[in-house]
Amino acid sequence: MLYLIGLGLGDEEDITLRGLKAVQSCDKVFLEAYTSILGVDKSNLEKLYGKEIIVADRDLVEQGAQQIIDAAKDGSAALLVVGDPFGATTHSDFVIRAVEAKVQVQVIHNASIMNAVGCCGLQLYRFGHAVSLCFWTDTWKPDSWYERVAINRKHGLHTLFLLDIKVKERSIEALMRGLNVFEPPRYMTIKQAAEQLLAVSQARSDAGELPAYTAETVCVGMARVGQRTQTVVSGTLKEMLDIEFGPPLHSLVMAGEMHDMEKEHVALFRLESEDYALLCPHAITTAHPEESERTSADEADPDEQIPAAASTL
Repeated sequence: MLYLIGLGLGDEEDITLRGLKAVQSCDKVFLEAYTSILGVDKSNLEKLYGKEIIVADRDLVEQGAQQIIDAAKDGSAALLVVGDPFGATTHSDFVIRAVEAKVQVQVIHNASIMNAVGCCGLQLYRFGHAVSLCFWTDTWKPDSWYERVAINRKHGLHTLFLLDIKVKERSIEALMRGLNVFEPPRYMTIKQAAEQLLAVSQARSDAGELPAYTAETVCVGMARVGQRTQTVVSGTLKEMLDIEFGPPLHSLVMAGEMHDMEKEHVALFRLESEDYALLCPHAITTAHPEESERTSADEADPDEQIPAAASTL
């Protein structure tokens, strides 16, 4: 039996009761540590679950997946996944491999960023395509995601940006020399995502196009969703450059057309809102408005402004 068990987004206590019972019944337990990270150490999970946990890094997930399938074939094994098991396409591959090996599969779901994104104040059924942003290099700056954003914007839909994670990655030099030397983990920040978005928008504008969004488009930055220090801040895309959201993981939402309730909810996440602490009491964030020139709310597109009742940064 192979169990794919979602851990949720917070800590060791976010596992469901059904998931916990499944873990405790297994002969081997693996923690997938490639597509996301949990906000606590592995030892916290082992203490609560009463099981030794084997970390499944990128190499094990991509190259040694058969080890997990074999463990499930010989007895019972669990693959623990941060968020929901199907939050990443990698885990569909495990289901296919298990079925090919005639291993029974049971999936136990949990919260993921794909539904927890509703915490930003924008309603889930009004989201369009989710978009992944990867780290740029000096020679590789992909922007194929722009067309999806443009489609979402055309239809008035919100866009969730999933930001890049680099864990146990080898540099090009290490790959060329065949060295098993890994670079330090990197997690894309909301600021880095905003810089990419603004650069691509400017490039489209310079080419004579009407860009799908501007520096004044309303966005919501989110960090460590589901954790005690969950931090959510709304503002313009340009303002996202000035806000430090603290440790990973980060996500970014670009608002489409908002109805009145969404506008009111999003406005509560302005840093200067008098009610901000009621929603994010343990937020880790600072704003540095002196780092960039701002356009006043009076000069912004009136259709994209956050209501004036909310305080501005």
